[in-house]
Amino acid sequence: MEATTPSSTRWAPISKDVAALRVRPNLVDYDGARASFTWDEARRGLTGLPGGGVNIAYEAVGRHASGPLADREALRFVRADGTVRSLTYARLAREAARFAGVLAGLGVDRGERVYSLLGRRPELYAAVLGTLQYGAVFCPLFSAFGPEPVRQRLQIGSGAVLVTTRALYRKKVAPIRDEVPALRHVLLVDADGSPEPGTLDLAALLEGAPDDAPTAATGPEDWALLHFTSGTTGKPKGAMHVHDAVTAHFATGRFALDLHPDDVYWCTADPGWVTGTSYGIIAPLVHGVTAIVDEEEMDADRWYRILAEQRVTVWYTAPTALRMLMKAGAERAAVHDLSALRFVASVGEPLNPEVVVWGREAFGLPVHDNWWQTETGGIMISNYPAMEIRPGSMGRPLPGIEAAVLLRDGTGAPVIRDGEAVVCEPDATGELALRPGWPSMFRGYLDEEERYRKCFAGGWYLTGDLARRDADGYFWFVGRGDDVIKSSGHLIGPFEVESCLMEHDAVAEVAVIGVPDAVAGEVVKAFVELKPSQEASDALRLELIGFARKRLGPAVAPRMLDFASALPKTRSGKILRRLLKARELGLPEGDTSTLEAGR
Repeated sequence: MEATTPSSTRWAPISKDVAALRVRPNLVDYDGARASFTWDEARRGLTGLPGGGVNIAYEAVGRHASGPLADREALRFVRADGTVRSLTYARLAREAARFAGVLAGLGVDRGERVYSLLGRRPELYAAVLGTLQYGAVFCPLFSAFGPEPVRQRLQIGSGAVLVTTRALYRKKVAPIRDEVPALRHVLLVDADGSPEPGTLDLAALLEGAPDDAPTAATGPEDWALLHFTSGTTGKPKGAMHVHDAVTAHFATGRFALDLHPDDVYWCTADPGWVTGTSYGIIAPLVHGVTAIVDEEEMDADRWYRILAEQRVTVWYTAPTALRMLMKAGAERAAVHDLSALRFVASVGEPLNPEVVVWGREAFGLPVHDNWWQTETGGIMISNYPAMEIRPGSMGRPLPGIEAAVLLRDGTGAPVIRDGEAVVCEPDATGELALRPGWPSMFRGYLDEEERYRKCFAGGWYLTGDLARRDADGYFWFVGRGDDVIKSSGHLIGPFEVESCLMEHDAVAEVAVIGVPDAVAGEVVKAFVELKPSQEASDALRLELIGFARKRLGPAVAPRMLDFASALPKTRSGKILRRLLKARELGLPEGDTSTLEAGR
């Protein structure tokens, strides 16, 4: 089938002058770094356990606690009222050790699963690191989950311990407690001496725990993290990650996020998601930087104040958040001193080229997109500080990562010849794939071996995403394999159509799906959320369709367009096209446990 030309090629590349950058990037010679890089060399940037082996918590805080970084701020919490409380590396290490001691006192076995259902508060970070130090497996849950997704995930992972608040326990755990018999201990962070029936007071337990608990002698392949990801149908999948994942967190923090020792770093992702764990906790701490934690939810003016007042230098956020800031207007940023900011990156879903360029207006800096998945455990493809940005592109693979676009047959499966998957020529659409072997690659889906095996074919990990690779090695996202629209012989990537409509001044957000058509097979339908100053009308609908036809051509532009007050999104900000399609066609909605409330 013929593939559409990326609309993002209309945007001029953004060149980089390395000499003009405030800080010399960690990755300047991309080709040289790829040629010389090995994961064994990356491991030498870590310390390793004194007796051999590797433990994420030791690399993140343990090794810093008695060294030159002991008194440096590890975590800086911004409260609702704007006041700040901080934990140094030494203090965070003691809190983590105490939590490890609590687990020992409760008789938790190494390898058992410890869950959290918490917002961004200090007890969460101590629980993450203490669990890993102890040698148990940590699994974060998003605090906005309802009782059913909490029950599902606790059941699948046989959760032995849950750390939560009194309010969350009453509302989301108590109603399903009898259905999760493996859950032996619920620890309340705010019990205040009077825990709920069937729970324990974590503060009291911590008070009696030693602050020098030993670090478990974990090996590189010992299980460390369990992250759940939702499929389009069926129950959530539990992706298993090991302690050696910290090697990838260290390398990607260095290359993709350009972390330097004196950085003040802010990852806005909630710790309930993989980004909030990998890049909100582990990567910055491994690099010994100061990480900002906002205890409140997103608000444009609050975020700008935090960037300015906390002198954030490296900011890692989501496309949805950036589009919301863009919707609020660049003038909101102009009243704040953002001069400390030197690098802005984004992840979670494809970043529209307009947002990349808008970053220069709002922050004086372009936004750097990157790509990875829960299963990859860390960033795989990125736009780097010293490298030209091609707006709309995910960038180029990290050193140590081999990526390709695979040819697919008529069923969507990769074409295999002589046991090896066939790689597409440049600018052809196919499935984005990665050569297995990087340290943060998931080691399986918990209790679903067959589902895991289906992720691999012809020597590659199959991501399920469709992409193109240009002649210079930049990768361009087309869509999820089940999102791509097949219309009159064309393969149409929803992201390209959405990015085009985003260029219109009236548009705040867009989602595009394919709907059945007797002649074309499918035609494109767009759902548009307007900016607050705009009103929906038939005239505006026709204007938007004409706007897209002029830029994309009639074969690719939407034939239909509806206005939406709010698009369905996950709580992490991803637009759920599959849910729009299910509702449009009257199909089963599948797993909606991650759906944002009110959508």
